[in-house]
Amino acid sequence: MAANKRRSVLLLGTVAGLLVVLGAVTGEAVTPNGWPIGLAFAGVAAVIIGLLSYFQGSAIVLAASGAKPVSRDAEPQLHNIVEEMAIAAGLPVPAVYLIEDSAPNAFATGRDPRHAAITVTRGLLDKLNREELQGVIGHEMSHIRNLDIRFSMMVAILVGSIVLFCDLVLRSFRFGRMGRDRRGALPFLLLAVLLSIVAPLFAMLLQMAISRRREFLADASSVQLTRNPLGLANALAKIAGDPEPLEAANRATQHLYIVNPVKVFGMNASNLMSTHPPTEARINILRSMA
Repeated sequence: MAANKRRSVLLLGTVAGLLVVLGAVTGEAVTPNGWPIGLAFAGVAAVIIGLLSYFQGSAIVLAASGAKPVSRDAEPQLHNIVEEMAIAAGLPVPAVYLIEDSAPNAFATGRDPRHAAITVTRGLLDKLNREELQGVIGHEMSHIRNLDIRFSMMVAILVGSIVLFCDLVLRSFRFGRMGRDRRGALPFLLLAVLLSIVAPLFAMLLQMAISRRREFLADASSVQLTRNPLGLANALAKIAGDPEPLEAANRATQHLYIVNPVKVFGMNASNLMSTHPPTEARINILRSMA
């Protein structure tokens, strides 16, 4: 938990620094001595984005994923399992959401255990049995207990913000809205464009740098909660082996899910840019526990 708090602070600082530098350079490229204006604008934007990602990040992630609250009457088994895992983990019962998508997957989000939510897809409910579903919920409950959810939520919002801001800079340059005819502006223009290209890549690398170890730890914690490693192992095999794409997922939110929903990585994924460890390795470890 302490490590995740430090990562959250580091993440905020890094993204704020990127925005401030880019804002100052862009301000100078637009108008003479315009860097203070750009700096101030980017600083305010960084504060707003930081506060928004902390207090409203989960709502944004849930809305972007098409997740809707699901009642106990509609899905009694799902609610029972969530309550069982919350009791086993010693946590408040999180809110339960559902994505109406046939691809099986799940994620947890929120800023702390008292403001957490677990989201599953319709495909997960349809294609997994109770033991497998219990393993998945146990995994997500472990992310809540370890405060992985806060860091992952902020990554989703902040990475998206960096990409959006840099896209606006590149569009302004492309359509001639920056002072390209002003003497002395060319170096700042080139630097602004360079930063606008590099910053999203850096932000994405920051997203990829989320420790894969947290997935292994959440798997092990799920086994502690369920006492059934094969339940989660079989669930991971079904989720990773399912060919259907998850329409609601994107590059900004892919790291939230229990298995990377971007199917290019697949079962044997070992790509260095993947947000998850190879699913096969996770399954093998779980099966060795049994």
